Amino acid sequence: MKPELSALCALLREAGKLFFENGRETVTEKGYADFVTATDLAVQRLVIGRLRADYPACAILAEESEDRPDGSVSTFVLDPVDGTTNLIRRLGHSCISLGYVEDRRPVLGAVYNPFTDELFAAERGKGATKNGAPIRVTAARALRDSLVTVGTSPYRKDNAGANMSLISEVFFRTLDIRRSGSSALDLCYVADGRTDAFLEAGLSPWDFCAGVLLVEEAGGRVTNWKGDPIDFFSKQNVLATNGRIHAEALTLTGSVSLKD
Repeated sequence: MKPELSALCALLREAGKLFFENGRETVTEKGYADFVTATDLAVQRLVIGRLRADYPACAILAEESEDRPDGSVSTFVLDPVDGTTNLIRRLGHSCISLGYVEDRRPVLGAVYNPFTDELFAAERGKGATKNGAPIRVTAARALRDSLVTVGTSPYRKDNAGANMSLISEVFFRTLDIRRSGSSALDLCYVADGRTDAFLEAGLSPWDFCAGVLLVEEAGGRVTNWKGDPIDFFSKQNVLATNGRIHAEALTLTGSVSLKD
């Protein structure tokens, strides 16, 4: 049984209440600059428990879980807290991201920021919304007229030289750049026309699954840095734009060489 987007949205709103409890204060370091809080685990328990009860035939790919489904069956892709460092530091810029994938492509996606009470949602072929109102990408036609969000790939500082060189080039070719600490929300902001593009290397499926669908349904385009389609079951270097500036953006990302 295919889930209803409205049901997934209601689930994220319910889980978002956990962001305001004391879970962010209990922190475990998974790796350098990579943290998990009690909030991450509480949100994941709630969401996965509900999904397993309601959709037992579906697989679940989630950040704080060891299960790694391969896309052979319909799969939920969950990030219980995207922007965990932001949550720990009380920056108010974190979200829950949930995508639903069929035939290796997302067909439903929802991203909820409890701090702003903004719920971004999309269903393939039916457009994208923010709190129920339709959203669209910008009309910018050149990088020189564009505001671009970037990620710094903090878990892979061995790639910092290449990343920072690219970010510098983007800065000089655009109006300006931003760095928010939540790739899922960065994708939503491209979809909502707040920014014109977003790029970051080494993202995991739960970071981008729902956001990619939102950008596409809002009229934008998402590929990897070489211009190839996104694989929703492996790490990716993600480039999302309003579509009009995508080819120009690829001239910057396409030649970047990163360590695996």
